[in-house]
Amino acid sequence: MPPRRGRSIEVDFFRGVVLIVIVLDHIPGSVLSHLMLHTYALCDSAEVFVCLGGYASAAAYDAVLARRGSQAARQRFFRRSAEIYRAYLLTAVLTLLSGAVLALFHLNRPMVELTGWPSFSGAPLRETFDIAVLRRQPYLSSVLPMYVMFPVLVPFMVPLAKRSAGTALALSVAVWLAARPLAALLRIDDVGDWAFNPFAWQLMFVLGILCRVRPVSEGFLASNTGRWITRLAIAAALGFAVVKLFILTQPLPGHLKQNLSVERVINFIAIAWLAVVLVRSGFIAQVAQRAPGVVTVGQMGLVCFVGGTVISLVVDTATPRALHGVAHGLAALAGDFVAIIAVLMLARLWRDWKRDPRRAAVRGADV
Repeated sequence: MPPRRGRSIEVDFFRGVVLIVIVLDHIPGSVLSHLMLHTYALCDSAEVFVCLGGYASAAAYDAVLARRGSQAARQRFFRRSAEIYRAYLLTAVLTLLSGAVLALFHLNRPMVELTGWPSFSGAPLRETFDIAVLRRQPYLSSVLPMYVMFPVLVPFMVPLAKRSAGTALALSVAVWLAARPLAALLRIDDVGDWAFNPFAWQLMFVLGILCRVRPVSEGFLASNTGRWITRLAIAAALGFAVVKLFILTQPLPGHLKQNLSVERVINFIAIAWLAVVLVRSGFIAQVAQRAPGVVTVGQMGLVCFVGGTVISLVVDTATPRALHGVAHGLAALAGDFVAIIAVLMLARLWRDWKRDPRRAAVRGADV
């Protein structure tokens, strides 16, 4: 995607779609989740989410750098790391509180186990400490700990990528290849402790940075080489889809996602290339303009992620389990639509609250 002034509607649209998908994917009985990326590929929405995070971070760094200088840009991302840490703690608290409420009223026992409430209630002081130091990450909060670390990389990686994209990519790949032994430094040895090994997943974040700093030109896409790469990307995406649909039909081992296996990386790169082709054609911008609510979700990303954890838990608990067959499917589908509408409403309400002129006046007075 070409660098431009202001926010990218395509990036916000993709982020909005991914945030909605994350909510659906964490509703165990969801119908629509069976139509999402993980059904047709070895990668899933997590790769898209992290890569887009890298892209948006590089854009934000450049914007602050141009207006206020390098020192302000560095400080902005240190503060961002603290913001994400607070969001992680809030998500963990909401997850545990949801588990406590479900356990109190004897509702949705499988979800109670997923929230981590039983282990927390058994040793609250130890669990609180482990959560605070990122050793334990209740359920949906597990994607945020690596995001606490990634903003600290931005002031170093963006200038490096501008000077030498090859060096930045080589350094990221080297860390990815050594991810497992490096994870031992943080005592990451089990998916239950860290669902995402940050030393592995930084590769997706850096790829997003490179997409912003060194975008593919329209000329290259139109060249013979570019067209051949597009054909290979289509063939690879279709090949992985066949493998996922007809060969690897059972859930794959968790460590493949935790440590970002090479198959996931290759599959994602093929899909990402095709996404770039669609963006360059203007198709994604046209779709985004017709779905402003989804774009708003992408713009209010952190709030929608935190709120989405509660939405997924509530919808899953409220979906009747006594139904069977078509009735159960219709009830689950209705729950999916309720979840989507709830995320769209949350994004719009938060955006309007942020734009409230009375709040702006208060901020001005405080300054």
